[in-house]
Amino acid sequence: MKVGIVSPYAYPRPGGANEHIRETYVHLRELGHEVRIITAPWGDDPPAQDVIQIGRAVAVPFNGSIGRVTLSLRLEWLVSRMLERERFDIIHHHEPFVPFLSFQILDSARCPHVATFHAFGGFSVSYWLGRFVLDRYMNKLDARICVSSAARHFVSRYFPDDYRIIPNGVDVEFYAGARPFPEFGDGKVNILFVGRAEPRKGAMYLMRAYAALKTRHPDTRLILASSGPQIGELRRFVRDNRVPDVLFAGRVSDIDKARFYKTADIFCAPSTGQESFGIVLLEAMAAGRAVVASDIHGYKRVVQRNVTGLLVEPRDPDALAAALGRLIGDPSLREGLGRAGAARAPEYDWGHVTAQLVDVYRDVLARRA
Repeated sequence: MKVGIVSPYAYPRPGGANEHIRETYVHLRELGHEVRIITAPWGDDPPAQDVIQIGRAVAVPFNGSIGRVTLSLRLEWLVSRMLERERFDIIHHHEPFVPFLSFQILDSARCPHVATFHAFGGFSVSYWLGRFVLDRYMNKLDARICVSSAARHFVSRYFPDDYRIIPNGVDVEFYAGARPFPEFGDGKVNILFVGRAEPRKGAMYLMRAYAALKTRHPDTRLILASSGPQIGELRRFVRDNRVPDVLFAGRVSDIDKARFYKTADIFCAPSTGQESFGIVLLEAMAAGRAVVASDIHGYKRVVQRNVTGLLVEPRDPDALAAALGRLIGDPSLREGLGRAGAARAPEYDWGHVTAQLVDVYRDVLARRA
């Protein structure tokens, strides 16, 4: 079949939804399907393979992070011309209520539509105020998917309906087979953070926990594979408090990210909330690493408490320090959690996830026929 995948987030810019789109694109192609990714360009980004760029992406604050909306005075004409040329069998929207690309495609395309909802958060003013208008677009969808029970809980508060849960995935073989960086194999316990340096991801809480830990466990190292608006604040904290053995690795390639997971002894995800799913948790589990994560709705279905990782209250550096200290002092517990995570990760392999998506596509096409 020919599948169009709509990204409102300026694909291929980094982000959870775009990672999901990239992996399903690859695996759908491997299964013999023809795929195009429809998105709005950001800045001077060149188009990637099989990417159709429409309009222009504009950054806006959303859900504790930075989102993007698609704008163009010619959006209706551009979408109509693209649909006439491509003739998709089915179109898969990601976060279809992000203005305005999916809205125009839903209005213009006659083929079936599927949508995946990723977001999770507290009360949404935009959903509450816009629900009567957005209902019109929800009714145009032939199938609705959520990446987690947290995402389903969030969207169904405003748009009650049937949602199938198909989780995000992970390339298990890629992370399991990565090689650690030998220069960090010096006997120190390596604690890793991967994610954007913004308040929602909680890196500052981890930094405070690590500073307290370091006096009791001097043979430790903190590695931050991260970039974002809080990097300057994190660096100042390290300098002002003279915290040793902190590595700011910056934004890293996928290959280096996998190597950092393998280098780590403990992976820490101290997010404060508003996470629908923890892709970084899956990556760490696929690499066989023990996990310490915030006890938030979007993480509970990924990390099994005291089986694949330890869960702690969010925004609590003392609780983080206690959990990390427990793993630092108990290598056998670290190894046991890591083995359990590695055994669970194949349930989320992208091949398995994509097969579930194809089942949805075929069911929708059969019902339309």
